[in-house]
Amino acid sequence: MSKRTNFGYGFVRVPIVLVLLITGICIAINPSSKAQDLRIAAGNNQSSATQADQNRKPATDHYQLSHEKYGKAVAYSRAWYTLYFVSVAWGFVVLFFLLRLGVIARLRDAAERLSGRLYLQAMIFVPGLLLLLDLSHLPISIYWHWFSLRYQQSVQGWGSWFWDWGKANLLEVALGVGLGLLLFVVIRWKPRTWWLYFWYAAVPVTLFLFFISPWFIDPMFNTFSPLQDKQPELVTAIAKLTNHAGVPIPPERMFLMQASAKTNQLNAYVTGFGASKRVVIWDTTIQKTTADELLFIVGHELGHYVLGHVVKGFALSLAGLLIAFYVAYRVLQWALARWGTQWGARGQGDWVTLAILLLIMNGITFLSAPIDSSVSRTIEHAADVYGLEVIHGVIPNSAEVAAHAFQVLGEVDLDEPNPPWIIKIWLYSHPPISERLEFAHTYDPWSKGESPRYVK
Repeated sequence: MSKRTNFGYGFVRVPIVLVLLITGICIAINPSSKAQDLRIAAGNNQSSATQADQNRKPATDHYQLSHEKYGKAVAYSRAWYTLYFVSVAWGFVVLFFLLRLGVIARLRDAAERLSGRLYLQAMIFVPGLLLLLDLSHLPISIYWHWFSLRYQQSVQGWGSWFWDWGKANLLEVALGVGLGLLLFVVIRWKPRTWWLYFWYAAVPVTLFLFFISPWFIDPMFNTFSPLQDKQPELVTAIAKLTNHAGVPIPPERMFLMQASAKTNQLNAYVTGFGASKRVVIWDTTIQKTTADELLFIVGHELGHYVLGHVVKGFALSLAGLLIAFYVAYRVLQWALARWGTQWGARGQGDWVTLAILLLIMNGITFLSAPIDSSVSRTIEHAADVYGLEVIHGVIPNSAEVAAHAFQVLGEVDLDEPNPPWIIKIWLYSHPPISERLEFAHTYDPWSKGESPRYVK
């Protein structure tokens, strides 16, 4: 549950927990409305009125909020942090007591009474377990959506929200049954090395889900359309930017997401790979940023595209997944020896083991969050550098444009100016907005006679 401070390379994560049956596919169920026309000049110059306005603006050399906005940003962010840790703790407590009270064992017994076939047991046990977990977490999800509505971050109605919640759970169950069955076939086949063989099986499954996600999973929750259809001027401007970078992105790889139906927040991201690879821009971002600021944001996403961050990030995730599976295997043996009898588990080939593995994987995911966030912040910083370099010489006063883009993003998304250091380390998938803004304002290798890192 990492905080996406602003725009990012955003894969729809097919996460570790998905492969072990918690299909926490991070689906942006967010929103805003009212489309504005974006006028981007075919050339590199702004209109004289816009340029004059920009010249009158004080330099955006640090992130600043009004007193009222600052109070809202801190309250919103602190509530988010608190809810994250409460949610994690609640997940541990629920799973522990379901095991300790014998609920999971009774669910296993019911599945075995109804059928002696493994695949039918999976179709009974896995949906039952996931439904218990989803319902136990529903009050926290409802509270967070209420809080987001209160702070005008979300505009999604409750009917739409519950519909998305239902679709996410149905998708989770469908994937969970297949993966749960696969897991237990492998455990019973290779009791000592199932963690390795399941990883072998998980890699192509995860790749497949990641590949089809932009085509089939994302559209279940948001509406996408070719950017060319509604923003041809923007596509033309992006084409000039990508040609300048020497890595043209065809218009058919650029998409507009109707985020304004659900959120007021701003975002853009790169997702998919191969034929499904694409740049996605939220319509809220188009509405609330200037033409040049939007091009900087696109430049950031172009950085993810050019620097291969999706593939690299995915490869790192798979490497982490292998380590996580091995650690889960070792911890599982210890947990079964210590508590297996109390929890009603007959061995690692028992369906009760699935709940124990979920408990273990929740712990691994939580404890590895600082590593995951650190890697993500490094990737996002590199994309910031690329974005600054690719618009240099193309957009007048590019450093100020980029800095002001961060100011707008921070104001709209209620980013806290100075998050606690432990929160930054644990949760921030991007550098804090204040650091990004100050870097954008000061990064200038050209005046120092230095060579840019990426765009030569």
